Amino acid sequence: MKNTQEKNLKNDNLAAIGIGAMIVFIALILVAAVAAAVIIQTAEKLQQNAQSTGDDTTDEMSGKVQVLNVFVNDDDNFEVYFRLAAGSDDTQDSDILWQVFCDDGAGGMDRLAGDFSDNAVSPLDGTVAVNRVDAGVGYRTTIDGDDGAGNDCGPNALFQNNVKATLYLHVVGGGTTYDVLKVNDDSIGSVVV
Repeated sequence: MKNTQEKNLKNDNLAAIGIGAMIVFIALILVAAVAAAVIIQTAEKLQQNAQSTGDDTTDEMSGKVQVLNVFVNDDDNFEVYFRLAAGSDDTQDSDILWQVFCDDGAGGMDRLAGDFSDNAVSPLDGTVAVNRVDAGVGYRTTIDGDDGAGNDCGPNALFQNNVKATLYLHVVGGGTTYDVLKVNDDSIGSVVV
């Protein structure tokens, strides 16, 4: 009888070891599943962030105005030739904002601002003025350099004071372009450097 009891004890030990191994195996599978879920979730979040950053960068780089040239229109105004940057969406003229900053010649700063709907925007092919700027087409418009209220960054003021102005062009929901304006000759039609 003693033999039978010893045999039963041995079998019980073997069964306990098998159940323990199965519990460890299941625990490892659960841990691996949780780790895989965390890794997949992190990868998805990184991909979404990268996509969002890429879209924002595309908007900023393609949603910009390229200044082709700037001319003296008269004593107070500039004629700006421009087009939208490659890959830009068509844009309303009221969504293209401009700012001009200049030294007033007396140590102060003058600032003027507006949008392209303030004056006519005309395609360079000579057709009638438009209120929507299409990608791939050149345009021209006038920027007022003197607001009549003491802020004067017009061609004549820049030439007389021998100062430069900075022109900023902002596209709503897009990027910003800037150009430095230096007037070496304030006669009508002169190129602004």
